[in-house]
Amino acid sequence: MMMKTPKPQQSRLAFLFPAALAALLLAACSTPGTRVVLLPQADGKPSAVVVRAKDGEEVLSTPYQRATAAVGAKGAPVVDQADPAKVQADNKPLFDMRPPPPQRYTVYFELGGTTLTPASQQIMTEALAAALARSGGDIVVTGHTDTKGSGEQNDQLSRRRAQEVVQLFVERQFPANRIEAVGRGERDLAVPTADEVDEPRNRRVTIEVR
Repeated sequence: MMMKTPKPQQSRLAFLFPAALAALLLAACSTPGTRVVLLPQADGKPSAVVVRAKDGEEVLSTPYQRATAAVGAKGAPVVDQADPAKVQADNKPLFDMRPPPPQRYTVYFELGGTTLTPASQQIMTEALAAALARSGGDIVVTGHTDTKGSGEQNDQLSRRRAQEVVQLFVERQFPANRIEAVGRGERDLAVPTADEVDEPRNRRVTIEVR
């Protein structure tokens, strides 16, 4: 996530939240020019941004690093470390507008089919409640298999499992147009195994509520 000034003549801050893919402008700060502050990702993953000025550039790769290029200044932007508490206090309305982080759930299936295990029925209920609690929220459903059977068969089975979960959400009145479903077959094993291994933890569908 980053804060970025769109015009060098104005010292306005813009936060880019990847989940929303939208930049929002804040009020002017005291020093005219371009100022960029790198914010931490909601999931903790590393991120970076290149900040360019007329005579050079700098890479910000640490949360709350700040690059400043004053109007008329020569050379690359000046990099320092912003105070996280001050950044959040100065831009509280924008931080308050951030969407909540995604919630993730995993449901499991009986061997060779699309029947959920009994314990997974309760997880489905929890995932649905979380999705309905988000205004305009959506769901990404990804099907997986173990390594029993051929790759082609498992691709088809993972898609069927994903569609089974989609159907369960739709039957419980969640809008179908806000659900995305994909199948990954045996490509992303939760528990790495050899071929033709029956591993219950790999027979799953992951549900991301965002």
